[in-house]
Amino acid sequence: MLKIFQMSPRTTLVLITALALAMPAANARASETKTATPPVAATVTVTSAVRSEVVEAVTVTGTLVPRMEILIGPEIEGLRIIELLAEEGDKIAKGQVLARLSRDQLDAQLAQSDAAIAKSDAAIAQAQSQINLTQANATFTGQDLQRAQTLMKSGNTTQAIADQKIAAARTAQAQVQAAKDAVTAAQADKKNLQAQRSELMVRISRSEVRTPAAGIVSRRTAKLGAVASAVGEPMFRIIADGEIELDAEVPEQRLLELKEGQGADVILADGSKVEGKIRLLSPEVDRTSRLGRVRIALQSEGKARIGSFARASIELRRSMSVTVPSSAIIYDGGKTSLQTVANGAVKTRAVEVGLITGGRAEILKGIDSGETIVVRAGPFLRDGDAVTPVTAKEQR
Repeated sequence: MLKIFQMSPRTTLVLITALALAMPAANARASETKTATPPVAATVTVTSAVRSEVVEAVTVTGTLVPRMEILIGPEIEGLRIIELLAEEGDKIAKGQVLARLSRDQLDAQLAQSDAAIAKSDAAIAQAQSQINLTQANATFTGQDLQRAQTLMKSGNTTQAIADQKIAAARTAQAQVQAAKDAVTAAQADKKNLQAQRSELMVRISRSEVRTPAAGIVSRRTAKLGAVASAVGEPMFRIIADGEIELDAEVPEQRLLELKEGQGADVILADGSKVEGKIRLLSPEVDRTSRLGRVRIALQSEGKARIGSFARASIELRRSMSVTVPSSAIIYDGGKTSLQTVANGAVKTRAVEVGLITGGRAEILKGIDSGETIVVRAGPFLRDGDAVTPVTAKEQR
């Protein structure tokens, strides 16, 4: 049963006064309790700035190609391929026979040529004998003319007889000259036949398809029984001396940083690495793509195959520098800074950032090696904030 107490006006006034006097004292005690409680420091992950090797490199991509490709076709057409002596991938030496063509027709022509030359030799011999015969006749007629001239002086012969002797001597001399001309003509015929034979021997030698330089057979299109023709695909494609290069594209602004002779690591399609060196920088930049071309010569073949994709890392600079995690960098209006921790308090430091690679940033100016920095800087930390630093290892 609820009981209701009634208080007089005087009693009520006294009670209100007592409560008013007690409230300031209670508030003072609460304020003292709040001031006495220290603030809670935020926990942040920190690490040390360290000196490490920084490598600046340009990465380019492209296709593996021969430094020089030799296209080999038949030097004589219309002959069947009767033998193939090289396969794709074979290493070949300079002058090695790669294929043989049928030479039956050429051998028949060679026999005919030899017979014609033999016949010309006989003609020359016959003409030479004719010279000897006409020279003997010319000698006789000459002596007969001298006797007639002697008798003419003594009056023992007539002028008609002397004229006959003169005509006979002149005829004999003309016959000697004709015989000599016949020999000259026969010798000229022989030289012509010998020239034809030499040309025929060249054609016969070309029935053997040879390589003009050493290298590796990259492709063979020749087939047994086919008729050799210089039109269409070459019979063989040769990588001269087996030298393979990376034909890659590079942005025009980085092209100016490259120079011939610079080393490069070429990564093949299977992930294997081959050492390379810049052999050639294109003097022209494509107007549309704004890309230049660079040729990187591979120092060894390895597993390189022409036509396959590859990329290369070309080293531009290597140095020992102070580095920090790239996540520690703060970017604000084109300015860069990071937050350090010293004596349990945060301090923001302006820094000059260099190369950023592999998750780390190179610090060119603004911080020294060994200083403690906040791994992941952010706007929730301000200068002077008390923090509890925890290294990455401690946090794990």
